This record gives sequence, C-alpha cells and structure tokens, in this order.
Amino acid sequence: MSEQRNVILAVILSIAILLGYQFFFMKPVPQQPAVPPQQPAVSDSAAPAAPAGVTPGVEPAAPKTFRTREEVVAEGGRVKIATPRLAGSIALVGGRIDDLTLSTYKETEAPDSPNVTLLSPSGAPKPYFVELGWSTSDTSLKLPNAQTRWSANGAELTPAAPVELWWDNGEGLTFIRTVSVDDRYVFTVTERVENATGRDVTLYPYGLIARVGLPKLEGYSVLHEGPLGVVDGKLEEVTYEKVKDKPFTATTTGGWVGITDKYWLTALLFDQQTQAQTKFGHRVAGGVDRYQVDYLAAGLTIPAGQSKEVTNRVFAGAKEVKTISAYEQQFGIDKFDRAIDFGWFYFLTKPFFYILDYLFALFGNFGLAILGFVVLLRVAMFPLANKSYRSMNAMKRVQPELKKLQERHKDDKARLQQEMMALYKREKANPMSGCLPMLIQIPVFFALYKVLFITIEMRHAPFYGWITDLSAPDPTNIFTAFGLIPWTPPELMHLGIWPLLMGISMWLLQKMSPTPPDPTQAKIMSFLPIIFTFMLAKFAAGLVIYWAFSNVLSILQQYVLLKTDKPHAPHPKG
Repeated sequence: MSEQRNVILAVILSIAILLGYQFFFMKPVPQQPAVPPQQPAVSDSAAPAAPAGVTPGVEPAAPKTFRTREEVVAEGGRVKIATPRLAGSIALVGGRIDDLTLSTYKETEAPDSPNVTLLSPSGAPKPYFVELGWSTSDTSLKLPNAQTRWSANGAELTPAAPVELWWDNGEGLTFIRTVSVDDRYVFTVTERVENATGRDVTLYPYGLIARVGLPKLEGYSVLHEGPLGVVDGKLEEVTYEKVKDKPFTATTTGGWVGITDKYWLTALLFDQQTQAQTKFGHRVAGGVDRYQVDYLAAGLTIPAGQSKEVTNRVFAGAKEVKTISAYEQQFGIDKFDRAIDFGWFYFLTKPFFYILDYLFALFGNFGLAILGFVVLLRVAMFPLANKSYRSMNAMKRVQPELKKLQERHKDDKARLQQEMMALYKREKANPMSGCLPMLIQIPVFFALYKVLFITIEMRHAPFYGWITDLSAPDPTNIFTAFGLIPWTPPELMHLGIWPLLMGISMWLLQKMSPTPPDPTQAKIMSFLPIIFTFMLAKFAAGLVIYWAFSNVLSILQQYVLLKTDKPHAPHPKG
C-alpha cells in the first residue's frame, strides 16, 4: 500500500543518508608515514618556472645530518616576528618566512600544550615555508635565491615596526624588500629593484608556498585539505593525492592560491589587478613528497637608472570566519572566504555560523548557543510542525478504521486504496506528515555538522560537565562504565552519555507517533532509535546535543497538542 511504501522509503532514505555520510564521506584518508629521524631532510622547492625560459632560483644542497626544528631556527641570522597572534622569524639566508607559530592556539586542550606550529624552515623535519622573489629569462643576471644572505635594518618585525631587507648583486641591481605585518595574520611585502646596470632589465615577480611531506589530515574526505585557490573567479581545490597525478595550472587576473589544513591556511594574496600564472605541483625528492603552490606575475621592465616595485601579501594563520571575511573586504580579494570549506549547503552553513556566533556573544558558551539555535529553529518551524503533529494524531485515530478497511477489502486493492484516501481526507490525516519535518531537518543537520566540524571557533569549545570540545565526539563510554573498566572496546561500541540521551529522546518521540499498521514496518521503526544512537555517537558532541534537545522540544510540543487537539465528531456511516 502507498502509505506503507512511503514510510519504508522515508526510513530507508534517512538511514542511507546518515550511513552514507558516515562511512563514505567521513572515510579516513590514509596518512603517509612520517620521515624517519635517520633520514636527512630534503632540499625544498625553488622558484616557479617562468615563461620564455625564466630561470628558477637555486636551492641549497640537502643537509647531511638530521636536525630538529629548534636547532635549525637557533642557528641565527633571523629577524624575529612578534605580534599578538604570531611568533617566529624570517630567515636572512633566503629571505623566507619559514618559522611561525600561532600564539593564541594550542595543539590540544591541555593547559601545558605547545602552541600550534604553522611554518618550519628548510633542514627541519617536514619544511613548510613561504618564499617571494624575482625570476628572469636573462641568464646573465644574478638574482636573490635560497642561498642569498640579506641584510636587515632591524632585529624584530612587529605591527608597529616594519623591517627592510636588502641585497646588492654586485652587478648594478639592488633588491630592497620591505616587510610589514598586521596584528592578525597578513604580511605585506613590497619588493623594489633599483637598476644601475646601464641597461633595461625585465624581471618576473613570483611567490611560492612549499611543503615537504604529507601532513596529518584531520578532515577526512568531507573537508578539503591541500592546495586550493580562486582562479578566474572559480574556487579550485586539488587534493594532495590528485596533484601527484596531474598538476593544476591556470592564468588569472586577481584571486589567490594557497595550502589549507583543517583549521590553518597559508596563502599568497597577489596583486588583484595583475595577471599571474598559477600552479599547484608535486614532485618526489629523496623519496619524500614535495608539494608546491606558486604564482608568477607578468614581467616588469625596469629602465636603466630607475627603480620599480611590486606589493603582494601573504596570509599565514587561523581560518577565523570573521577575520577571513574582513581581509576579503579590506584587500578586495576575490572569494577569499571560500578558504573555509562551508560545503554544499554554503547558503545555510555560513548564516548558521553567524547565528551561533551571535548567540555565543549573548550566552558566552557555544553549547548554550546551540540550544538557543534549536529554539529559534523550532519557532521558525512551529506552524509546519504543528500541522504535521495534528495530521499524525489524526493518523493515530484512524488506525482502528484502517484495520477494518484492510480486512473488508483485502481482495480488492483498488477499492482499498480508494477507501483509505477518502478516510484520510475526512479525518485530515496525511501518512507522510511525520516525514516532512525530518526531510527539512536533513539539510539543517548537515549544515550544522559542517559548522561544528570546520570552523575554528568551535575547536576546543567547551560545554558543561565532561564535554570539553563540542567539535569532538562525546568522550564518555557506557561500555567502559565511563572509565571504571580498564579496556578499549571496539569503535562500534563507543557510546557516550549524550548519544544515549539522544536515543532515549528519539525513542520517546517515536512512542508518541502513530504505529505503522504493518508488523514489518513497526519492527523497522522500533530499531531506528538504536541505529541512530550508535551512528551519532561518532559525531560531534555539539550535533548530538542539538538533536537531543530538538527531540525534547518536539516531545513537549506534541504532548501539548495531544492534550488540546480534540478529535472530530464521528461521521455518519454510509
């Protein structure tokens, strides 16, 4: 019968969506083994190849001994970086931004946890750095490269004190680089070339981000990590795996390119009015993967006796939604907000974040913000939910009459269908009424999950009690008696308190709904709370809290409606 098919279809769709999302989209990405300590660090990426035979910079030879990051940084010859958000240094040899930690973010929730390391220099394990410079097609010109030792007019770069680096090639070209930094995450780099060679010189400005070794991936396949950028107005995302097989190249005017992690981003914000060639590439050196994102701007001709300069920017920091959006507006960067992977439901995900952020400002806790968000959603959906619950109550009332019709017309399916439709119409009952709110909640569920999963504002955001991170699963487990039994159960048997409360609320809500007349349907429906409980146990605690509280409000709404919704007067037979 049609209402049976509809119920089964709704159940199958709901389970399929959750199962598919859990096991296909959230499938862990295999990690590349770390470089063993005995293996020397590999040399790092050089400048991007330029048109017409432009020569890339020369890279130093790989060190013969393995060194720690701290040892490499301590070797000296650096300009210190000190801002409210960033700490690190710029290497005077090579002029790279290659030592950067985030002062306001820690690796874990522990108070003594070290700050997050973003960039690391060549010679350290897994180098990750930014390099800006010049290329040329004139092989007779000496240009600064990775071995160049720059001079500096200061020892510390702060938001109030820019630093000037300079280098004379000894053949008439002087390169002057002015680096400034704001109080958040953007470096502004102005590069000036003074030409005293007696002839015109054409140079090509470039920028690159090089990363050696595959980083630890946290986003599974539901979140992009790796090379990305906006090229010709279109967001381009290439995974670490895909860039090995096929490098991405394109020419653009405006936009940006970079490498993203789940919460952190390093990006080249080149001049939005200048045409540039962009590339996402990969190669293997010393048995280690090397990834590079770069741009090469149009050639700049510097007449003899004159100087010219270009200004570009580098973003290196946390993907804070408001910060990224502010930079997009401040510098006119095309679609810079797409660096945050809001997903397919972008039109819901981003507004949801701003609502939660506003509620957080009111309540001071993202968990309370989620509860407030549920209330707002319930208010917005109140008329629809009320209509649905009234129809569900009508379905409960017609159950006895339905059974009579099924017995009376069991050999005449067409007549049974006709009589059932007439009964539904008289009693204002709709077999699909209970599915509509669930169907509406599916995009809401996914969008909210995305907000909790990708936005750094939710990272390590506590609730109350044992929930110290709303973006992570509930850490408790009833199968270990909440830590009293010293054993590690299989992943399937991880069931925390909040998922259990969510399952109980779902079971209570189901008990208030009409029971399917078919025993098979009823049995399937009875297992749904159990299935959803174990599936959602692996999801972010904030999402489970949202679902549980939404169920509680649904129970209250339906209870009140049951008390106030009186049945119609019986219709005369015939």
